Amino acid sequence: MLQITDLTFRYGGRLLLDHANASVGKGQRVALVGRNGTGKTTLLRLIVGELAPDGGSLGLPAGWRIGVLPQDAPDGEDSLLDTVLGFDRERAALLAESEHAHDPERIAAIHTRLADIHAHSAPARAAAILAGLGFDSVAQARPCAAFSGGWRMRVALAGVLFSAPDLLLLDEPTNHLDLEAVLWLEGYLRGYPGTLVLVSHDRDLLNTVPTATLHIDQQKLVAYPGGYDQFERTRAANRARLAAEQTRQEAQRRHIQSFIDRFRAKATKARQAQSRVKALERMAPIIGMVDEDAPVFNLPAPDALAPPLITLDDAAVGYDGKPVLRGLDLRIDMDDRIALLGANGNGKSTLVKLLAGRLAPLSGRMHRSPKLRIGYFAQHQAEELDLTATPIQQLARAMPQAPLEKVRAHLGRFGFGQTRAEVPIGQLSGGEKARLLLALMARTAPHMLLLDEPTNHLDIDSRAALVQALNDYDGAVIVISHDPTLIELVAERLWLVGDGTCKPFEGDFDDYRRLLDQRRSQGNGAEVGRRDAAGRRRDQRRAAAESRAALAPLKRRASQAETLVERLGAERRRLEARLADPASYSGPAAALIQLQVELGEVNRRLAEAEEVWLEAAAAFESAAAEADSLPSAP
Repeated sequence: MLQITDLTFRYGGRLLLDHANASVGKGQRVALVGRNGTGKTTLLRLIVGELAPDGGSLGLPAGWRIGVLPQDAPDGEDSLLDTVLGFDRERAALLAESEHAHDPERIAAIHTRLADIHAHSAPARAAAILAGLGFDSVAQARPCAAFSGGWRMRVALAGVLFSAPDLLLLDEPTNHLDLEAVLWLEGYLRGYPGTLVLVSHDRDLLNTVPTATLHIDQQKLVAYPGGYDQFERTRAANRARLAAEQTRQEAQRRHIQSFIDRFRAKATKARQAQSRVKALERMAPIIGMVDEDAPVFNLPAPDALAPPLITLDDAAVGYDGKPVLRGLDLRIDMDDRIALLGANGNGKSTLVKLLAGRLAPLSGRMHRSPKLRIGYFAQHQAEELDLTATPIQQLARAMPQAPLEKVRAHLGRFGFGQTRAEVPIGQLSGGEKARLLLALMARTAPHMLLLDEPTNHLDIDSRAALVQALNDYDGAVIVISHDPTLIELVAERLWLVGDGTCKPFEGDFDDYRRLLDQRRSQGNGAEVGRRDAAGRRRDQRRAAAESRAALAPLKRRASQAETLVERLGAERRRLEARLADPASYSGPAAALIQLQVELGEVNRRLAEAEEVWLEAAAAFESAAAEADSLPSAP
């Protein structure tokens, strides 16, 4: 068991943990959550021993091995397979010793221990993990130095997983993964036999893997059962309960104080008044939960354009005259919401660059609406930011004709208040830089957004705000993302990039998960893909796929409605808490009336949203039941 007792830690004079307590049982999988800057990574470093606490203690069972992702990617001329095998230091040391040992008893002990740790099956286990993270057998035999930094960080992850430590600490393990590898990692971590502490901004991962959630809240560690969604529901219920208890306590305080004020001076009641003074002093105040303001994004609405925005006819695209993708027959309209699927290296970013105008077609035809404005977001654009400038200065350079007030207002759409807008970009967090890039992308009110991994560095609340903004946006959206939640809530159509081309994928995201599972289980993706392509030509399989595709917008509508209900419910709880606060009644009457008006409007919108949610859920369930009644494909 990992035991955290009265842990206190300060960083740069700032108190991050204050007498925090928690325990993580053997075999438990725990999500460590909290707003950026609350100390999640710091707590992992304290557990590893990289930092020393200012007070309290962290206890681990004797002999427990801790596994953590290294900060530097592995390098060298060893093959990927040998590099991963080297992460099991005990096995490597025993094998090395066995080459030179001469004492028969020591040789026997070495081989007994090698058998105990299943050393004979280690290469197969390492190869399976590498395959799950996107390395085929050919890649596994290549030297580590032949790969880019991002791919070598995957090798580091493979090595940590292969070493199977007693306590596995993972801090944002999906940062360098594509969607396919993320989905594999979900399944692997669900079956991890040791103890796991996971820090991630991937909501889907935090829902499917953990058995418990540990929340850093007001410098304390608060434990909740289940994954992230269950944590949010439980926390919301606790917040509402505490608000109600605060309201009751304040009413009781006012009643006691009224008695004291009325009878303190009367001799016959003085003793009763004094006893109530003591009761009032003993009444411990109920501390409410701090509900930090959630970020809000607001994408400007584009003017309407006649369809299509872009058409591709037998187009090819690539580099230096060599096609990466060919045979592209695609069309994009203004109301399209498309997610590009496929493993890294298949050409998703190349296709986006073609659509953005960064690459020209090598052959075929590409037609763009002459008035089309495109917003293009890519992570590498962060390298183009002027780290010495402030966000307001950077955006003003990109909007030279706009008055400063308009520039500042546009930054405000992406969560930059006056203070953060004046901070040098070099001092911004990764999430703030990502939001600045989104603001730069949206400054022209584009008709189409091309988003290449837009959620990297965004925390969960910012990701939810981006989903809401994209769903409210009136233009086309083309997105590449390793975040399953973003894809499921935003995309209505799926395009699969692979085998040197891009084709619409028949089915929804759940069908894509099943396709990946099928490919992994059969071990030959290309052959499975050919069989799937042949099978889709059969009438029954085509009917089933079309039925599943028809379910996708219904599923998205129900999910959006549920998200809106949750957001309005949170807003209602916030307003009710403010109305329960006695301080609200000591200010101007107009402000109190405005609060009541806002609560009434939220209640009205919540009732409408709940009705839409029920209708959408019923429609989806009905359509799903009808789809299930179709005959299965042969």
